[in-house]
Amino acid sequence: MNTNTLLTKLQSRMQMAKQVSDEEKLYRYKGVLYPSIMCPEDHLKALENLEAREDDVMLVAYPKCGFNWMVGVLRKIIAEATGMKTESKVPPLIEFLGPDVMKLMDQSPSPRFLGTHLHPDNIPTTFYTKKTKMLVIFRNPKDTLVSFYHFSNNNPVLPSGQSWESFYSHFMSGDVPWGSYFDHALAWEKRMNDPNVMIVTYEELKQDLSEGVRQISSFYGFPLTEAQVQQVTEDSSFTAMKESSANSHGPMGKVIFRKGEVGDWRNHFTPDQSREMDEAFDKHLAGTRLGEKLDYQLHCQ
Repeated sequence: MNTNTLLTKLQSRMQMAKQVSDEEKLYRYKGVLYPSIMCPEDHLKALENLEAREDDVMLVAYPKCGFNWMVGVLRKIIAEATGMKTESKVPPLIEFLGPDVMKLMDQSPSPRFLGTHLHPDNIPTTFYTKKTKMLVIFRNPKDTLVSFYHFSNNNPVLPSGQSWESFYSHFMSGDVPWGSYFDHALAWEKRMNDPNVMIVTYEELKQDLSEGVRQISSFYGFPLTEAQVQQVTEDSSFTAMKESSANSHGPMGKVIFRKGEVGDWRNHFTPDQSREMDEAFDKHLAGTRLGEKLDYQLHCQ
């Protein structure tokens, strides 16, 4: 796929954002909000015809759970294991592609590296029928909310200038791009036994990235030597990614790679908001395996 063509299209969309009012930057498709500039309705409709391959490398995350960081990690794993460079300034989100780029996707050599923020029920069904392996990243909801808030306010294609209070209440009611955090989490909870799905958390990757790299490369069937694991890990720390983001993401690098901390929520949440999120987490995820994996008490209390 010609990444230059795609990059030019994405850049012209970013330019377009300057002429679009905040109200017009989001729209609903099948009940979920999406950014109208980056994934208009014709993009989402075209996804219904996207033919998955068994050897696609699919990365899935709710927004601001570490997706861009893992894009960098996976690109390095693929390069080490196959010698194929998949460096690109274009995020591999399938909902950004559009009908014309989809046609080019069919001619792309394997393994194709794809990603999405879509709810698992909205991911094209061929990814499930072909048993494509999917790596899913989650992050504790408090830090996700904070990261999403800053990302929205600094990203020209999303409504900006929102107050913390207003973004917080939108997030809690699921009225944010790509929908409710808890809806996504519960839908993946149901798929935790699927051998083609691997769920990792942002927090465990921050704690021990080299173990994460080992598990992820082995899940996708990319054998790496211990020296390669260490090389990928060194090049993939959040700090290293942030430093190279000017090359990998252009001016959006500063917006995408902000702090990368665990616990930044303490600088934003009021005690009442913190309690409200604790209650929401208990209501939706207490007693679930994903809830346990997120280690909420450690990271959010």
